[in-house]
Amino acid sequence: MTPSAALPKYELRLNVAGRGDYQLEVWQLPSPSTPRLTTPEYVATIKGTSLRLMEPRLLKRLKGYGVSLGKMTTGRQDSWQINEEAALTLGLLFRTLAPMRSIDRIRAVADGIDEMSREEAGYWLGMAMHRKNPRRVLASLRMLLTTK
Repeated sequence: MTPSAALPKYELRLNVAGRGDYQLEVWQLPSPSTPRLTTPEYVATIKGTSLRLMEPRLLKRLKGYGVSLGKMTTGRQDSWQINEEAALTLGLLFRTLAPMRSIDRIRAVADGIDEMSREEAGYWLGMAMHRKNPRRVLASLRMLLTTK
């Protein structure tokens, strides 16, 4: 088995509903390293106000991952393969920022997630995805990152 075959596979998806109205999603794809998956598994989405407030910073981050969103035409759907570290960070960022509206708090949370190690981001994302009450986990993370 090659080293790349042993890694989980992730995809970033873009869906453009209209002018200035789009969303980004992270999905985990079936691979030899994740035999429990037979279909793609949803990880996280960001859209609306949270996306608009975070857009310049997010576009810069995506460029670092080799993703360029390009022209936003209505009805466009596109996807890019991303590595595990990018998927963990983006998934946690999307889930944590989705309900937020305060630009100062969004910045604080995004900065905190940027400073996390891969393992810490994976821990928090796993808690947010597989707990009975993920909203409590995400609220706790927001609290930790904004009350320093």
